[in-house]
Amino acid sequence: MRIAIFGAGAIGGFLGVRLVQAGADVTFIARGAHLAAMREKGVTLRSEGESVTVHPPCTDNPAEAGPQDYVFVTLKAHSLPGAAEQIVPLLGPETALVTGINGVPYWYFYGLDSPYRDRPVESVDPGGKLWTTLHPSRAIGSVIYPAAEVVEPGVIEHTYGDRISLGEPDGSKSPRIEALAKQLIQAGLKVPIRPRLRDEIWVKLWGNLAFNPLSALTGATLERLATQADLQAVARAMMVEAQAVAETLGVRFPVDIDKRIRGAAEVGAHKTSMLQDLERGRPMEIDALLGAVVELGQLVGRPMPTCELVLALVRERARQAGCYPGVLPR
Repeated sequence: MRIAIFGAGAIGGFLGVRLVQAGADVTFIARGAHLAAMREKGVTLRSEGESVTVHPPCTDNPAEAGPQDYVFVTLKAHSLPGAAEQIVPLLGPETALVTGINGVPYWYFYGLDSPYRDRPVESVDPGGKLWTTLHPSRAIGSVIYPAAEVVEPGVIEHTYGDRISLGEPDGSKSPRIEALAKQLIQAGLKVPIRPRLRDEIWVKLWGNLAFNPLSALTGATLERLATQADLQAVARAMMVEAQAVAETLGVRFPVDIDKRIRGAAEVGAHKTSMLQDLERGRPMEIDALLGAVVELGQLVGRPMPTCELVLALVRERARQAGCYPGVLPR
């Protein structure tokens, strides 16, 4: 099985090393100092007290790798439109694209039994570029739970998690998704195939859409946002609004808001990815995590006053810090 990891940073590198160990033919697509170190010394994964180094092909030129059976895209959501054309050389007639990206995916309405069937989501796919270049018929959705970090170029530290949920946009158990799940299970991961992956996407997004932007605005950790009464009230209001939108779109939430908030509190004094990006001067995932949710609220006619307020504030915060990669609505 030929697999390319496009954006082989922390999560992509973790998956890639595990797949190499399981015997897959894996190519790492990366850039900069991380790429240089991987080429020179291999890719080292530290996990569960053990360290392993593998030496897969590594390149910044996807054309060198050629068409693959599967391409894992593990970029930040805002980077995907700019990278779409670079992914094309990896695509053969049957290549599947596994989108390991936080937030609302660009293929969200593809094949969905809904009045909005096959409608692009402008917040994450401006002008429908992704829909055209990386057609959703290629997409296999995923919800990725492991946490990892590039601790130095070429070295990845896996801190927790071993589950990746997969799902076809149409909910089917296709031969291609079953083959991929089998390969990932051989790599030591837990890989349920979900007929309703969008439900799981929303459960993860539910917390992220509230806690990430609030952390960027306040500097507070997850634990504080989830337990400080006034901050928790804002997060809860955002989650209530988002739940109404999701349920209008047919989503079923298997847990309630209180349980989701408790889960965030249990993570402890952790800085969200959006706060970390702000502190490091990196582009922030505002539109995939919150902008798209507000867009969907407008689409279905559900009021989202708290989400809209927080979205406006966090966009401006990011803009002033030079960390907003999107285009602000007029």
